[in-house]
Amino acid sequence: MSAERTVASSSAQPRQDTQAPPGTFVVAPREATVRRAGASARRPARRRRSAAALVAADCAAALLGLLLLDDPRQQAVLAPLLVASVLLLNARGGLYEYAALPDTLGRLPSLAGRIALGWSLTAVLASALPGAGPLPPGTLLGMAAAQCLLSFCGRALVHRQRRAATLRRPSPVLVLGPSGQARGVAAALLRRPGCGMRPVGIVSETGDPPQEEDGDREAAAESGPELPVLCTEDELHRAVIQNDVRAVFLLAGRGPGLTGWLPALHGLGCDLWELDPHCAEGGHRPDGPRQYVAGFACRPLTAGCHGTGFGKRLLDIAVSGVLLLAAAPVLAVCALVLRAVEGPGVIFRQERVGKDGQLFTLLKFRTHRPADQQEAATRWSVADERRMSAFCRFLRGTSLDELPQLWNVLRGDMSLVGPRPERPFFVAQFSQAYPDYAHRHRMPTGITGLAQIHGLRGDTSIEDRCRFDNAYIDSWSFWQDLCILLRTVGCLVRRTGS
Repeated sequence: MSAERTVASSSAQPRQDTQAPPGTFVVAPREATVRRAGASARRPARRRRSAAALVAADCAAALLGLLLLDDPRQQAVLAPLLVASVLLLNARGGLYEYAALPDTLGRLPSLAGRIALGWSLTAVLASALPGAGPLPPGTLLGMAAAQCLLSFCGRALVHRQRRAATLRRPSPVLVLGPSGQARGVAAALLRRPGCGMRPVGIVSETGDPPQEEDGDREAAAESGPELPVLCTEDELHRAVIQNDVRAVFLLAGRGPGLTGWLPALHGLGCDLWELDPHCAEGGHRPDGPRQYVAGFACRPLTAGCHGTGFGKRLLDIAVSGVLLLAAAPVLAVCALVLRAVEGPGVIFRQERVGKDGQLFTLLKFRTHRPADQQEAATRWSVADERRMSAFCRFLRGTSLDELPQLWNVLRGDMSLVGPRPERPFFVAQFSQAYPDYAHRHRMPTGITGLAQIHGLRGDTSIEDRCRFDNAYIDSWSFWQDLCILLRTVGCLVRRTGS
């Protein structure tokens, strides 16, 4: 599972021997955090308030729809069933996820369908409960239609209040991309105050030449005061903190140099949106579900990892807890045999990079002994497997040496499924050599992942690994995690690793 198992070849380790330049990827210090003060609490709080208001609107609509029933006893029996089914279906459909650009009408078909399904489930359950009985089809249809109308009106009111608050206090944003195009997009946003976003700076590479098209120069001239151009990590941090920036628009075609800023921006607590500055000219539009701001097509860049927190963490706690209890005898035997064969120090601890560049201590059974800490941190393979004892080779071949990482999962350092964590030295190198590598840190790292079940472990292509890891994050689902875990078990049984 881990990269240090075998000696790296040119496909696994980049040729650069120097560490990546500042700004390529941000690794958070162990005693500090990359996020600005209050950002980690502010953004979830903002989203919780929005979700709570939508939940309240849906609950009120469901209860008001039940008033069409004349029997108070039926109302009392059906109310909890209806509220629970509608809320669960809406949550499953992402109707409570935070949207920077809410679209009430666009969500209406999904809302109506889930309300109809919720009433159908409630009617089926009610027919089997004493005191409820079957519901006449006409009454059922009327209550579903009333709830749909009331829920739509409630949601429209919530979104209207949000838009009004946004107009009163536009959200400060940054625009990242080539300086000429970024200035044109910033000018368009400033000309459309109704979008509720106020550009406060441009993020561009040092020496990036301005756009030479006349239209972009005219747009930049109309943007009012000249916006500052941020070219270093320190300038970016100051701009985000001083202006309380909550969102960054990333222009399509921004190039690998600017793409390396994404982990730092995400770590600063910013919502990342990919925007196509040429969508009006028939150019390439961002893939995935689109929204529009000032006429530009855009999409959340990290949509694939939204909504993964609660369900994924619940799965991690349940499975890792059960496995730790079940594997306790195996862990004890491995530790005792390893202590007798290799001497003291059966647990190997190493710094790894997790979600958003946070450092944590990864645990494994010690199957090798590096010469010193420098070798352990910077050498791709720190031991010759031919010099290992037979028991250590057995632990590696069966991946039993990875079992202590279940404790990392239970603690929240890692997840069961996700991109494999790597050492800070190699994260810096790989982020410099492969622009998409840093995107892997949008989600918690894992014991196994999509890349591992496709044989990408040890001495394999880093480019292929990061492509599989990012594909997993972008298409994340609870079912996909279960499938990967099952396929990992198959790999372990066949002794192909995970």
